[in-house]
This record gives sequence, structure tokens and C-alpha cells, in this order.
Amino acid sequence: MNYTLELNTQKPDSNIVFNTIVFDSFKVNIIERYTGRMNFNPKLCHVLFKVRTLDDVIIKTREDNGRVKIKGDQFETYQQLVRVLNSYEFKNKLINRQESEQDYVHFILGLVIVNYQLS
Repeated sequence: MNYTLELNTQKPDSNIVFNTIVFDSFKVNIIERYTGRMNFNPKLCHVLFKVRTLDDVIIKTREDNGRVKIKGDQFETYQQLVRVLNSYEFKNKLINRQESEQDYVHFILGLVIVNYQLS
């Protein structure tokens, strides 16, 4: 499955970060909220994601919600994956970027499959 990963689209001095994964037939919007100052040791406090069609219509979850909050062990796994994507090594191509991005995308795709009825 082909995808495009758009990381860290945000306004200056905002504590909200938007990541988007665009697939062939849908896209996943990921919203990260941080506490503290963004330029000095921000702390991730919660993460939401929603699935949309390519023309921005929100797809409902199995529980008929518009979005899903990542909690518990999944939140900790997400934090580790995002830490890699925001690392010095990733930004300066000292680690395999494609593998790191694929780990992130596969994790999010797994959450989408669990929470959504995609047809």
C-alpha cells in the first residue's frame, strides 16, 4: 500500500502538532498535544487520530465516534516511535529513515484496522 507521510505540520509556538498519513484511498490525521514549552523539553500528553476520505469526509469508528484517543500501552509505544522520528539521528539521516517511518505507519495502520470498519 502506497503512502505519504507528512510530519510536524504546526503553527509557530503551538503546543499542538499535526501528522498526516495519506494512503491511496483515505488519510489518517494524527493530533499530538504537548505540555510545556515546545522549544525546551515538551512533554506529550495525549494523541488523537481520525480517518478521513481524500475529500476530507470523516469516517466514523466502530463505536460511531469521529476520532480515537491513543491510551495505555499503545500511547507508550506511540511515544517511542515519535521520539525516533523527532531524533537528531532521524533528521540527519544517521539511521534508516524508511524503516523508522514504516514502523510509525504500520503502528498507526494497526490502530486504524482495530478501530474502524473500512470497506
